[in-house]
Amino acid sequence: MKKIKKNESQNTSARSDSFVFYGTVTITGAAVMMVELLGTRIIGPYYGVSLIVWSSLLSVSLLALSVGYTVGGRFADRKAPFRLPHAVFCAAATIALLPLVSKEVQLMFNGLGLRWGALSSAFVLFTPPLICLGMAGPFVIRMATDRLENVGSTAGNVYAISTVGSVLGTLILGFYLLPIFGTFAILWSLSIVLMLLALALVVYEKRRLQLSFSKPAWAIASLLLSVILAGQWLTKKTPAENYSVIFEQETHYGWVRVVDQQEKGIRWLMSDASTIGAEHLETGRGLLGYQSVVRMLPWFKPEGKNALLIGLGAGHLVNDLANYGVQTDSIEIDPAVAFAAQNYFNFKPTGKVIVGDARYQVQQLDEQYDLIIHDCFTGGAEPFHLLSQEMMVELKNKLKPGGILAVNFVGFTDSSRLKPVQSVARTLDAVFEHRKVYVPNPGEVFSDYIFLVSSSELRSDQHPNSAVPHQWLQERLVEISAENGELISDDYNPLEFLQIAKAEYYRDVLVDRVGEAILFR
Repeated sequence: MKKIKKNESQNTSARSDSFVFYGTVTITGAAVMMVELLGTRIIGPYYGVSLIVWSSLLSVSLLALSVGYTVGGRFADRKAPFRLPHAVFCAAATIALLPLVSKEVQLMFNGLGLRWGALSSAFVLFTPPLICLGMAGPFVIRMATDRLENVGSTAGNVYAISTVGSVLGTLILGFYLLPIFGTFAILWSLSIVLMLLALALVVYEKRRLQLSFSKPAWAIASLLLSVILAGQWLTKKTPAENYSVIFEQETHYGWVRVVDQQEKGIRWLMSDASTIGAEHLETGRGLLGYQSVVRMLPWFKPEGKNALLIGLGAGHLVNDLANYGVQTDSIEIDPAVAFAAQNYFNFKPTGKVIVGDARYQVQQLDEQYDLIIHDCFTGGAEPFHLLSQEMMVELKNKLKPGGILAVNFVGFTDSSRLKPVQSVARTLDAVFEHRKVYVPNPGEVFSDYIFLVSSSELRSDQHPNSAVPHQWLQERLVEISAENGELISDDYNPLEFLQIAKAEYYRDVLVDRVGEAILFR
């Protein structure tokens, strides 16, 4: 009887141990992915959300986790004073500090430029918490291994369950938490969860493994961390000088804000590190330069009655086309942008406002259009999948016979850095028979290029009384050779590499345009 009771007690203890061990790696695995994904939301508003930032974060994450695995394994084998609860608590503390130091760290590395600045910022900010989280796995494996022959299966179970935790953390963050709560609120909550986990592990190791911990030291450390978190939670964000943030919302796609710059009398629509809309506060007139060319599309096709705008922004182009009697459907990936355009800008919908990814939504459309405007730009780069030859074929199929596609692309004007623009030209030439290219302000080093393409001849003198607009457009017409460009396809897209220099330059333009302070949370 005593033997049976002993076996039952051992089984109960084993189940309890498994719950603690696997519960720990599930939580820490989820925390790893949350920190990694939220890193783009911390660095994105200042450095942009581009391939550079993603590469920086992924590299730092993998390096930090590998260090954590190594250090955690050595500490676990040597039974060092630094144990699993310490690693989890340190992760909680370093995550809690991220909102406090993120601005200063990014400013400190600003002089290194976009690539090295983003990488250095990611390294300093995210290496400490990810090292601590990476240490959890080896500690759990060491604690969970009673016999040598169980090492392989135990290690496999630990890393499998940790990976499942990472998957759950990714889905919970992306599907539920991020659209409802802000980045910093999620970080604070994650820090609290890890702190409570660390305290629970202290109790477990003290009772189950008979390990000693200093109660006063843990109480003081927990109190200090709680004070830091409470202070951040209760402190109101101080608005940047000369700015008023009148709307902000974080979505799956970025940090969207409507910002009034009183000094210049401008209202900006921003998504992370991009200005995707701007209007004069007094008149409501759109101020982005490329719009001066795009709004004249009806001069090329005066009989046009309907249009499709891909990339709504602040919606000024819809209003401009309405002045010519053109009804415009719009596609916008970010619901917060669509909301801001209708509620804070002079946007009056004349057709459908479709929220979703343009590539998918275009395929679902049954209509054909006289005019299509392709205006997708964020963080110093255009989404690469929206500029491929396959996408242009899709858009051509949505045009009526003789319809016109306008593509806005930002790039340098000097010949040594013209290859991205030439690549867009070559891709469009592979699909359309006729092409013209305009720049709103000739002579600038960095400019919008407005590509107009069609299966029919493009003439800007088709509208009655067109002499003045035709002359104005002729002065902005530029010749872009496609000879040195690369053909952009879904399979091969060199723009991801070619746009790095543009993204770096655009960031400097953005800082000069709206100021540095407004780019931080």
